[in-house]
Amino acid sequence: MSEIKTNRVAFVTLGCKLNFSESSTLGREFVAAGYVIVKPIQEADVYVVNTCSVTEHADKKCRNIIRKLHKISPDAVIAVTGCYAQLKPQEILDIEGVEIVLGADKKGQLFQMVQQMRQDRHAAKSSYSCEIDSVESFFPAYSSGERTRSFLKVQDGCDYRCSYCTVPLARGKSRNISIDKLLAQAGEIAASGIKEIVLTGVNTGDFGKTTGESFFDLLKGLNSVEGIERYRISSIEPNLLTEEIVEWIASGNKFLPHFHIPIQSGCDKVLAAMRRRYNTEMFARKIEMIRDRMETLEERYTKVFFGIDVIVGFPGETDEDFQQTYDFLKALRPAFLHIFPYSRRSNTPAATYPDQVQESIKSGREARLEQLCETLHSQFCEANRGREANVLFESMQKGGKMFGYTENYIKVEASYDKHLIGTIAKVIL
Repeated sequence: MSEIKTNRVAFVTLGCKLNFSESSTLGREFVAAGYVIVKPIQEADVYVVNTCSVTEHADKKCRNIIRKLHKISPDAVIAVTGCYAQLKPQEILDIEGVEIVLGADKKGQLFQMVQQMRQDRHAAKSSYSCEIDSVESFFPAYSSGERTRSFLKVQDGCDYRCSYCTVPLARGKSRNISIDKLLAQAGEIAASGIKEIVLTGVNTGDFGKTTGESFFDLLKGLNSVEGIERYRISSIEPNLLTEEIVEWIASGNKFLPHFHIPIQSGCDKVLAAMRRRYNTEMFARKIEMIRDRMETLEERYTKVFFGIDVIVGFPGETDEDFQQTYDFLKALRPAFLHIFPYSRRSNTPAATYPDQVQESIKSGREARLEQLCETLHSQFCEANRGREANVLFESMQKGGKMFGYTENYIKVEASYDKHLIGTIAKVIL
């Protein structure tokens, strides 16, 4: 056994806001035990890497980061968790410097295992995948440390089996904790002075599978939490965004006109091959329904922020198929596009599909959509110019300026004023 002399921990979080909320929760446990959180570029006694595995690029990035951390502090304990750790634990354990690999929902045991490893530096490396299909494996989490917003994990796992996706393999079946427990966590967030909560999950709108509750009931419960003034839904499948939910949000409450909805393709042939649960007609109807309920004719295309996920270069996607997607998105006029080139992932049906698209073609299509996104976002912001909006200002300062976001997620710049940090102020855009 060796004596622990210093307690410095650094976190590297890759991927989604769900991972961010989980890393923040782990960080609070380390801090409560006397650790000081340092930046990953600094020497540390412990490095925690919370991984993503949505693409091969994400896996490669993780491996490179681990090697860099080991060079910075060769004697540090490196613990790796998250989706990549769940899918390929041995691959990660074989990287020099890694001593602990924990599957997606073993995060609750991470601190204890790190302490044991630090006390016994001769202990063998440890690798644990885990059962991830039961509610008992749910790791409750929310982010902290910011004065403006917190990411609250309300759901985990996914029962959908889209042909390109490894998330059900890495995160397990859809599951959640109860509304009461989530309201208690929201209360803790409010007590810290945070004004805005972003709901996160793997398939957020599928909340309630394990507790017999509904996502709509969760929204209504959270709306009553004192101290929280704004809520956003980070991402929701179009088939789960019901008219009941939209009508309720439109009626006036703490939930903002901001929707992040994945479409993945604007071509019905490609959507069918992806095994998505809708077609373009249904998707367009959902967008129009939201606009009809939440925008007047004068506000059309200006009040509601739509962020849409899209994948380019899916196997079999022809130039004509891509053009259908391009034209569909252009006509739909969302405020922002999140664009991902298709990544071939092992153990998924799409990996075996014929007519895999060349990387150069994917890059070209990605560039075209990036340009479209820039145009759409600029049009959305310009259409809001002159409007009065409520902005939640953040603490970040750059060049004498501070920043914040409107209800419909437009980034606003203003002269720095420390009294505005964490407050909601009316501004003319």
